[in-house]
Amino acid sequence: MCGIVAYIGSKNPLPILLDGLEKLEYRGYDSAGIFLYRNPKEMLAKVADKVSVLRMVVDRQSKFEATIGLVHTRWATHGSPTTSNAHPHISNSGEIVLVHNGIIENYDALKKELLKKGYQLYSETDSEVLVNLIQDVQQAAQLPIHKAVQQALDRVIGAYGLVVFDKKKAKQMIVARLGSPLVIGIDNSGFYVGSDPTPFLAYTKSAIYLKDGEMAQLGLDKKIEVRRIKNDEKLNP
Repeated sequence: MCGIVAYIGSKNPLPILLDGLEKLEYRGYDSAGIFLYRNPKEMLAKVADKVSVLRMVVDRQSKFEATIGLVHTRWATHGSPTTSNAHPHISNSGEIVLVHNGIIENYDALKKELLKKGYQLYSETDSEVLVNLIQDVQQAAQLPIHKAVQQALDRVIGAYGLVVFDKKKAKQMIVARLGSPLVIGIDNSGFYVGSDPTPFLAYTKSAIYLKDGEMAQLGLDKKIEVRRIKNDEKLNP
């Protein structure tokens, strides 16, 4: 079923992410990965193995201080359980990072379109297609990341729960949901994201359950905006 945990805020995200991901192991998975960022430094680690193995890899860099982090456990659908197929996936530009639950049913058509434009794909996954679609949409019209995600998702057929981070907009995280649950936890430090609330219940009981067809912008300034993907209508969080 895959699992997502993310955090943006003033706390050290590493224990939040890894402890939270362990709480989602019940969902089943075959690989795991993490991305941490604090401008201009970043860390990416992926394993075709258990969260405990990912933890051992990351522990070697445990002094890395970040303000944003994403972790994911993957259950193979498109592509075998390998490190290259594990999440997070990064766009060809190296600037957009994505974790994704669900299945993009029209990914093959989107993939062919991207390949014709010169994109390189390094995995067998529909998720890597999606992150590069977001890049393509963003660059074509010079859009802010939330608009690029919104317009890319308008072209997608399938289900998704996803978290997107753009290094050019390093104080913001985008989350979106259609057919795959995502929950946003809120406390005085910032925002937590989980496939369900168990990863952040130790920190906060205050939560927003995104509905199908909704997306949210989460900021380091502790501001949140929830919008409808289809028409960009602003909603009360």
